[in-house]
Amino acid sequence: MNLPSRLAACWLVACLGAASGQTMFRADPARTGAQDSSPPRSFHRVKWSFPTGDRIVSSPAWHEGTVIFGSDDGNVYAVDAATGRQRWQATTGGPVSSSPALAGGRVYIVSYDGRLHALDATTGETLWKFATAGERRFEARGLHGMQPRNQTFADPYDVYLSSPLVVEGTVYFGSGDGHLYAVDADQGTLRWKLRTGDVVHASPAYADGIVYVGSWDGRLYAVDARSGVERWHFQGGVDTLMANQQGFQASPAVVGGIVYAGGRDAHLYALDARTGQERWRFPTGASWVITSPAVAGGRVYFGTSDTSLIHALDATTGAPVWQQQGAAYLFASPTLAGGVVLQGLLNGVLEARDQATGELLWAFRTESSRANAGWVLTANGQLNSALLYPSGWHDAVAAGARRQFSVGAFFSTPLVAGGVVYVGSADGRLYALE
Repeated sequence: MNLPSRLAACWLVACLGAASGQTMFRADPARTGAQDSSPPRSFHRVKWSFPTGDRIVSSPAWHEGTVIFGSDDGNVYAVDAATGRQRWQATTGGPVSSSPALAGGRVYIVSYDGRLHALDATTGETLWKFATAGERRFEARGLHGMQPRNQTFADPYDVYLSSPLVVEGTVYFGSGDGHLYAVDADQGTLRWKLRTGDVVHASPAYADGIVYVGSWDGRLYAVDARSGVERWHFQGGVDTLMANQQGFQASPAVVGGIVYAGGRDAHLYALDARTGQERWRFPTGASWVITSPAVAGGRVYFGTSDTSLIHALDATTGAPVWQQQGAAYLFASPTLAGGVVLQGLLNGVLEARDQATGELLWAFRTESSRANAGWVLTANGQLNSALLYPSGWHDAVAAGARRQFSVGAFFSTPLVAGGVVYVGSADGRLYALE
């Protein structure tokens, strides 16, 4: 059966039991970012917030009235969606910057301990662990122009781990060891692995028997889901000077036979899903595209980092439909739900915008953002870049990144279920907003 990509994605979601909410990162195997629930069109209150011991980069997933997510404190949490009370907690050996995938009553999630963890979705009991060759962040000599130029630096903005994809009894995910893995969902045994040229922290997408994933080597790969044989790869930009403008950190989305993927080479690409041939590219003026694109209704939605822009493009031509200016860098991926675009910003603000026009409907700001310790933000809520990065020396840049994230930055992608928005913040809290 050769279903069109969007229909195949919907069929697979139904098979995985996603009647309400999202059971994996970006809502479905094709990673469209489109959910079937409607968020509020005006903000009323914080229903509850749940504290963890460190920042939350992980995006929450839904399972039978429970919200499940990871925290950089090393734990996976299951929280009652109605009350915000903890149902269970599972401890891993490292920060959990991956987003969970739910399938067959199990939670699959990647930790910085270098393992894929399979947990019982009801109890949190560990069922099995699959070990890779180990996790690491992307690194390069003189990265981003940091000094000394001959020293190798780990990227402070490589904040995500690959989020698992579960299709037909196989779990697919990327690793810092440079491989894309396919693991048996029941037994946790290796089916195949594909080596890329660098760290793989993007989350794989699936459509029509093909897995698509990006790597920090600047390539987007199309791989046969059953055999692990590479079908094609697309070469994005490569920055040989300071590795600033290269790498696919965002996850692709596949709709209507087209793969949409944003790169740190400052482009959003539309590629033929079968051949890898470029259909169009949209330049972003040297600004990274770390957000994974959301695709629905013939449009592609995504954000940029330095220019802080939210874009809506025609999915067929790449022509701009609308563009809105945000107050801070955008790393979190947009969620489309009920005619609303939900977008988190690094200044600790979550925005809700009209999907048709981009008009701002409401905004929620974390307490950490309001407190603005160390004057990380200017009076109008923008990042105070001059204060954060006084020099190019490594220690200053790393410290600046930590301070930048201290205002409750949103890396997490919102989940919408039952009219409530669930989203994690770098202040270590999961929020339920209505």
